[in-house]
Amino acid sequence: MWQSMQALTPGEFDVDREQELAVIRRAYAKQILAWTTPSNPQLEAAFAAVPRERFLDPGPWPIMRYGGYVLTPDADPVYLYDDVLIGIAPERGLNNGAPSYHAPVLASAHIKRGEHVVHVGAGTGYYTAIMAHLVGSSGKVTAIEYDPSLAARARDNLASLGNATVVQGDGAIVDFEPADVIYVNAGATHPADRWLDGLTEGGRLMLPLTRVKQMEGNVRHGRVFRIERRGTDYLVQSIMGVAIYPCEGCGRDADAEAALAAAIDKDIESRTESWRRVTRLYRNTEIPQERCWLHAPGWALAYE
Repeated sequence: MWQSMQALTPGEFDVDREQELAVIRRAYAKQILAWTTPSNPQLEAAFAAVPRERFLDPGPWPIMRYGGYVLTPDADPVYLYDDVLIGIAPERGLNNGAPSYHAPVLASAHIKRGEHVVHVGAGTGYYTAIMAHLVGSSGKVTAIEYDPSLAARARDNLASLGNATVVQGDGAIVDFEPADVIYVNAGATHPADRWLDGLTEGGRLMLPLTRVKQMEGNVRHGRVFRIERRGTDYLVQSIMGVAIYPCEGCGRDADAEAALAAAIDKDIESRTESWRRVTRLYRNTEIPQERCWLHAPGWALAYE
């Protein structure tokens, strides 16, 4: 239970503060969704329902600002209901991600009630809980976290939810049941075979592909793609640019990163956004390079 900054009776805090925070969360959800996605009542309700502070260490909290982290003035959760990055391992530059990034990517995933979502890179579980709200009691979320300490925190934070399970391991290779949505929450260099093979028919892979770029912190820049499985075909939609913490383990490969960097650099040099025209993923290199935005060892992102 949160601690009040004012002298309140126990009953007064339990009722009044909970009600106040519920109003604050609804306003936060409405603002985040208004600026990032078309109308999406289900996603707005999920953002409004999940208390962000329950997935963080006790406050005051380190908020990422230009130039570094700044502690909130006190432990009032109101500071968390904004479009801010909150350090969960600030010494590593690892944060609870920006709502303005996750809202449009979650909206593009079209998560439905009753579906199975695999959340790769779950951190401490905040966005896992939002996905669990979206799938409802008839669905389930499998959260995979590479870091053992974060996986333990996520397991504790999500223990009250009957439809969320936490697995510690490398999300690019760990086994899971067929998924309707695979939501990768860290920068990869390639679509892991485990993710493509693990999709159901019509399943969607939300994939941030990122390259090394010099900047503050351990962050990679790149592009987010939605990859939908249709039989043996993989249909692609470009979503947005991204700067995100990198995958650990098998989600990153030097050769794939070099090919990705070349594709991004070509766009920058030509002052184009050719990545937005990508429509297909091929799991081979038979497609001619001139039809591709990215032609990497064993796979390609093509315009047709």
